[in-house]
Amino acid sequence: MERFFNAEMSQNIPWIIRRFSLDLTLAKPYPNILLVFMLMGLCLSCDQSHPQIAPTSPNILLILTDDMGFGDVTSSGNLHIRTPNIDKLAENSVRFNHFYVSPVCAPTRASLLTGRYHQRTGVRSVTNGYETMAPDEITIAEILKDNGYRTAIFGKWHLGEYYPSVPNAQGFEEFLGFRTGHTNQYFDATLEHNGTPLKTQGHVTDVLTDQALNFMTNNGEEPFFCFLAYNAPHTPLQVDSSWFTPYINQGLSERNARIYGLIEHLDQGVGKILKTLKSSKLLEQTIVIFMSDNGPISGWQIPQSKMRYNAGLRDQKFTIYEGGIRTQCYWMWYNHWSGNVESNQIAAHIDVLPTLLDILNIEAPSSLKLDGISLRKIVEDHSVTNIDRSFYQKYALSNLRDPAPFPGGMIREGPWKMVNGTELYHVINDIGEEHNLAKEHPDVLSELNEAYERWYQDISNDRDLKRIEISVGHDQENPVYLQPHHGEGTGNIRFLGNRGLLGTRTGAHPTGVDGDWTGNWKAQGDAIHWNINLMTSGRYRFKILARDSANQQQVKLRLTVNTHHMEKSIAPELLSASWNEVALGTSNLESGSCSLKLTLEGDLDSNFEIRALVVERL
Repeated sequence: MERFFNAEMSQNIPWIIRRFSLDLTLAKPYPNILLVFMLMGLCLSCDQSHPQIAPTSPNILLILTDDMGFGDVTSSGNLHIRTPNIDKLAENSVRFNHFYVSPVCAPTRASLLTGRYHQRTGVRSVTNGYETMAPDEITIAEILKDNGYRTAIFGKWHLGEYYPSVPNAQGFEEFLGFRTGHTNQYFDATLEHNGTPLKTQGHVTDVLTDQALNFMTNNGEEPFFCFLAYNAPHTPLQVDSSWFTPYINQGLSERNARIYGLIEHLDQGVGKILKTLKSSKLLEQTIVIFMSDNGPISGWQIPQSKMRYNAGLRDQKFTIYEGGIRTQCYWMWYNHWSGNVESNQIAAHIDVLPTLLDILNIEAPSSLKLDGISLRKIVEDHSVTNIDRSFYQKYALSNLRDPAPFPGGMIREGPWKMVNGTELYHVINDIGEEHNLAKEHPDVLSELNEAYERWYQDISNDRDLKRIEISVGHDQENPVYLQPHHGEGTGNIRFLGNRGLLGTRTGAHPTGVDGDWTGNWKAQGDAIHWNINLMTSGRYRFKILARDSANQQQVKLRLTVNTHHMEKSIAPELLSASWNEVALGTSNLESGSCSLKLTLEGDLDSNFEIRALVVERL
């Protein structure tokens, strides 16, 4: 395979010397070998004493994968997977061995873009509105855009489906991807391009790779910030059989084979990007960062023995154990920073923004309360081995609606990690978190618990851990299609949708996820309600996107908007097996917070389903 680093030999010398570990004694019988290594050392000395002059505003490429575990690369000791390009990137990077993210997708993305713990941004989970970032948050894209950078995101956003919590309103000039947490289309997907649907051709990983390359290599005197947010290897695990069949032939399950096939396919994209940047003379002008958004997922709440390889880390996505929150992270600035450097510094997603601003000598806005630290000294001077810091996480599905510090709380400080107030692990000596040392070191546990409680109170005070209301009435997005999973259903209502390994139905989610719709409207009082914020007073029109394959019975609905009511009887001929927009009525409303409630009036024996409530300012 052609290597994407193949020009400057001196850049590879440190790796070559370490790889072969030759000393002078071994070299004595081979004077030519000794001469070669003396010359190599001389070249290395010259290269280090005359480094490339760093551009004052380097380009930035941030690559984020989705549900890719710490062990999902060959260099982690995985004997099955093939990731030659990612491994080569790691070889030429500063590698953080203790790099932490959040247990699930959206919280990591919020922290990554803001340098803040995700709770401060309004993001607490992945669905039901808990994934929506407050529009007043300041992102790295906004800061860099204000400092002359071209900004773009390609792929998964997952920080809000409604304006202004969307990419183009949060500092990204160019957006090609999807707002939601996942897409069921990996082949020939219809993506959003700056607010407009765009039908693409080919596998979504290739589309995102090529579009990111087009952005980086075209139009440009200004530096770029390119956020390449791959959705692989997240479900549905759609990839051509040529990628996963070799893994099935190794004896792996189809699920793991598909995951590894998606990752190997993604690895090919990474190689294509780095090779193209090098041939376009952009690699030496570009800081490249590679990481994942959380740990792997091998099935819902399965035993450790059933999880796929993850380099000995405990548990997986959705948890605060190492397997859920520790990811590979590589920082490379080719020909400017030393390569093949390992750091055991505690580092995290909240550090990316402050580190980049420090490298670029850009002042953070005075109003921005950062939680992360700058890792500049680590990536620029690997002789700096440690910066004292504490890192916290809080996530548990069991207490999303009624927030509490535990379960789901942890702090990592030095070699120690506290979990849920009662567990203490020395994660340097015990990466699998098998030995709870709470009884042996009660003083350490107590000290970490006190620090965690102070932190939890601090983040709780920021936004009271409440969900962000949906903004309605903006000129930039009118009408607004309110999704069922951002409301709360009561009664007999069930959330439907297509999910699973291949996008097929796997069962009803109790509160809904993106792409779901509601069914099982059966009895008087079945309802769903949304909390919104009307930005402008005026007259508003309400419709539903609905269908009924039986369509033989009149459907009576009542819409309540604060104290306003409107009733609608939908005749059978207005519904069909296809989705249709059905008008409910109009109302004059004042700006401010509103509660919308859609209620079924009377019992119903049909297949009536609702996909969205449409709100339009007239």
